[in-house]
Amino acid sequence: MTLNDRIITFSELGKFLSQFNEGDASPKNEVRYNDQFFDSFQSLCNAAQHKNGWFLPEQVYFATQQWAKALNRNNLENWVSTYPISDLSQTKTVGIIMAGNIPLVGFHDLLCILICGHKVLIKPSSNDTNLIKMVCDYLVAINADFKNLIHFTEGKLENYDAIIATGSNNTARYFEYYFKDKPHIIRKNRNSVAVLTGQESKEDLIALGEDIFRYYGLGCRSVSKLFIPKGYDFDLFFNAMYTYQDLIKQNKYTNNYDYNKAVYLMSEFKLLDNGFLILKEDESYSSPISSLFYEYYEDYSDLAAKFNSDAEQIQCIVNFPESDKHVAFGKTQTPQLSDYADGIDSIAFLLKI
Repeated sequence: MTLNDRIITFSELGKFLSQFNEGDASPKNEVRYNDQFFDSFQSLCNAAQHKNGWFLPEQVYFATQQWAKALNRNNLENWVSTYPISDLSQTKTVGIIMAGNIPLVGFHDLLCILICGHKVLIKPSSNDTNLIKMVCDYLVAINADFKNLIHFTEGKLENYDAIIATGSNNTARYFEYYFKDKPHIIRKNRNSVAVLTGQESKEDLIALGEDIFRYYGLGCRSVSKLFIPKGYDFDLFFNAMYTYQDLIKQNKYTNNYDYNKAVYLMSEFKLLDNGFLILKEDESYSSPISSLFYEYYEDYSDLAAKFNSDAEQIQCIVNFPESDKHVAFGKTQTPQLSDYADGIDSIAFLLKI
């Protein structure tokens, strides 16, 4: 199977995923194998919350739309054109231990491995098994050669040449030890931050709400902390956040909000609260669901050094062009194919194993 064959297969998957919009999922005549997959995939999207209470249809459909936009032929060709993928001389088996915090979160690793021509051995998260399996079934339907390249396991990973594993800081220590004798990428906890100056428009701050609340803040690209100047007017921020007030109608989110607020109040922390989002001054990066940490800065020019020293804790930085992790307001959850998690180039890694 050639690189071009693989690109065509993934672009067909992109066309398939493009059909699934919240409130407007309808089959398109030009999409292949709809008779076999459309109804089943739509049912999975709508029922995913029964397996994982955070996977409401609107979140699943958002994820599928982002992948649909990414997996068009031009994007794929431009992405791989900078790598000597066609020169790959030996196929290896690469294991993936997938996370399950947001829908299809492990798909980018799967894409990277297969686009390089390697085999993939997937250990899916119990929180996101069905969607990734059906996506793989669709790839096999489009190109039968993928059947020999994609394998799943529920148990111990065996007979692999390299590993990509995503987990918490605690599990990462286990992964580092267990996979020390194999080429590996081990991902730990990371969070994203935003820098505010007080000069942002209401539209900027509403867009920032997307960075904060999409996937309920569960993703590593979700903004969990603000850096703000002394004397910042929080009214500007909270006025924009009211756009997202319906979040409090989601039971799991509400439970987290009530619990975290109670814990903070019992600890007598000083809080800012608008009825669905709690702001707490804290030097940490990882805030609980329904909470957002903030930290004051005195000099904007000092932030670059701060972010450099804490680089291993930060995935994205919203509104800080001085950093190579800079992302515009509202764009953290729409990464491009070349936006690799933790800044580690997965394709470069896969071409060297």
